[in-house]
Amino acid sequence: MAYGDQPTVKVDDIEIPLLGFGTWQLEPDDARRMVAEALRIGYRHIDTAWIYKNEKAVGEGIRDSGVPREDIFLTTKIWVEHFAHDALLKQAKESAESLGTTPDLLLLHWPKTTPSFAETLGALNEAKAQGLTRSIGLSNFPSKEFRQAQALSEARLVTNQVEHHPYLGVDLLVQTAEELGSSITAWSPLAQGKIVDDATISELAKAHGKTNGQVTLRWLIQHGIIAIPRTTKESRARENFDIFDFELSSEEMQRMDALNRGERLGDWLDPAFSWDAPQA
Repeated sequence: MAYGDQPTVKVDDIEIPLLGFGTWQLEPDDARRMVAEALRIGYRHIDTAWIYKNEKAVGEGIRDSGVPREDIFLTTKIWVEHFAHDALLKQAKESAESLGTTPDLLLLHWPKTTPSFAETLGALNEAKAQGLTRSIGLSNFPSKEFRQAQALSEARLVTNQVEHHPYLGVDLLVQTAEELGSSITAWSPLAQGKIVDDATISELAKAHGKTNGQVTLRWLIQHGIIAIPRTTKESRARENFDIFDFELSSEEMQRMDALNRGERLGDWLDPAFSWDAPQA
């Protein structure tokens, strides 16, 4: 993969750029425009999902960018209503057709009680075996279910994409991912803008001549967490990408870590499951 000098995380033979561009809540026109612009800026990791209703636009943006497909890491997700065997394979094919290309990573969007994990993970592995994705993974799985899913999966689940930002730590998930040979991807890494007014982050940003968003994204990737910020503004996408020319010290990383207050911004977890208990 031609990711240039960007830092990546490698899970088995799958290499994933640590900084990606997310497309949640982007209308098709914005998704097409911003994906193309993000790739021109230098991003090499694009994240979408069937439920975002913008896969076709994301594929068009990739083609508009002029960046070779083999130089891009592309993720999409299977929606929860498609977790039965046949429905999952049907959506995997539909997503690849909409994108106009085979995704590099196909995730289960949220854990669901029915159908069984065994059926869904079996179908996800079958999608990989049929060449509908290069790799497979999860999204929004607590640690217990993360372990259960991997135990039922023949292939490695290469990431678990979850909400993570300075105000919501995921230490147990990170530990679980390490033990399973996987990785963690952070959605809403900038806490949906809440980090802009944070005094601690502002102080660190001033010290480095950076913005609060840049410091936050740098904190994540220094922890080896994949981050997928999204924006409709080309200037913000450029700003978010400009994080490879500075480094936070150990003390500064600890100050960022200390901002964790267990604040969750998007909780759509099935009540049959429970998030990891906060760690002291």
